[in-house]
Amino acid sequence: MKKVVLALSGGVDSAVAAHLLQTEGYQVYGLNLLTWGEDNQRENVQEIADNLKFPVEFLDIRKTFQTQVIRPFIKAYTDGLTPSPCVFCNRQVKWSAILQKADQIGAEFVATGHYARLTTGQDGLTQIWKAADPAKDQSYMLSFLTQDLLERTMLPLGEFTKPHIRQIAAGLGLAVSSRSDSQDLCFLDHDDARQFLMDRAPAVTQPGEIRTTNGHLLGSHQGLAFYTIGQRKGLPAYTQPLFVLEKLPGTNTLIVGTASELGKNNFLVSPVNWISGQVPTMPVKCEVKIRYRAVPVKSTLTAVDDNGVMVETGQLLRDVTPGQSAVFYEGEKVLGGGIIRANRR
Repeated sequence: MKKVVLALSGGVDSAVAAHLLQTEGYQVYGLNLLTWGEDNQRENVQEIADNLKFPVEFLDIRKTFQTQVIRPFIKAYTDGLTPSPCVFCNRQVKWSAILQKADQIGAEFVATGHYARLTTGQDGLTQIWKAADPAKDQSYMLSFLTQDLLERTMLPLGEFTKPHIRQIAAGLGLAVSSRSDSQDLCFLDHDDARQFLMDRAPAVTQPGEIRTTNGHLLGSHQGLAFYTIGQRKGLPAYTQPLFVLEKLPGTNTLIVGTASELGKNNFLVSPVNWISGQVPTMPVKCEVKIRYRAVPVKSTLTAVDDNGVMVETGQLLRDVTPGQSAVFYEGEKVLGGGIIRANRR
């Protein structure tokens, strides 16, 4: 019987993932990763493992998480960016931990409760495809994974909808079937990014000037970290509605403008992780998502250097945000993804 190490969070998704793997004949070994705060999921995790009758280990990786995720998260805000920490955490922390455990116990595969599908192309390479449930698709979050990680990965939930997953959990008698989903960023209490940054990076919460693109002073902001590109709320009154256009950490200045000044149809993405491990022949026609919940838009990619591409879209995008991930799709298939870079003044 083949072994698989499953990242077991204590939620309904990873619980049902364990059951699905068992029904396919795999010997499941659960690994719960303590990344932040207190170990308050231990009881839920153990309950799942006991009910489904597989072993589980609890691994404290808070120091690694602090170094690999929290510090870069804070630094990104210090640099005037709006980061996407989950895409880095998946590759550098979560997959690293579960693969290391797999090697230790002689398991061939690892698995998670992400909603996405994996297939093998004609070239033998592993491909990431969107989940069958568009409302739960998490392929965006997996865009930084590489072939050496993907070739040993299983994603049991890719063909299921979330209601179906909850139905399966209820049928198994798992208490977790009715529990609410976890928040997007595991280290934020009640999604309070403002308080998190105020406590740990007061420099990014310092007031500064709000200016128009032509340098006109309009007022003061409460900290660059509290604003994002395209934001309208919290800006001074003006003859027309104002939107955030740019953040300049060097001078702690927030640049704002009218709707006619907002939006981009080209931007730099670098570095780019190509899922195949190979840079495709440019130019590339595809669709791009600039945020996890964004609607994909048609785009053309052209090479800038060995590590980056210029993205040209067929329409103006109002919220192209430096620090966020841009992910490229060919239909349902993920081609790759990278970090949107800032235009410095």
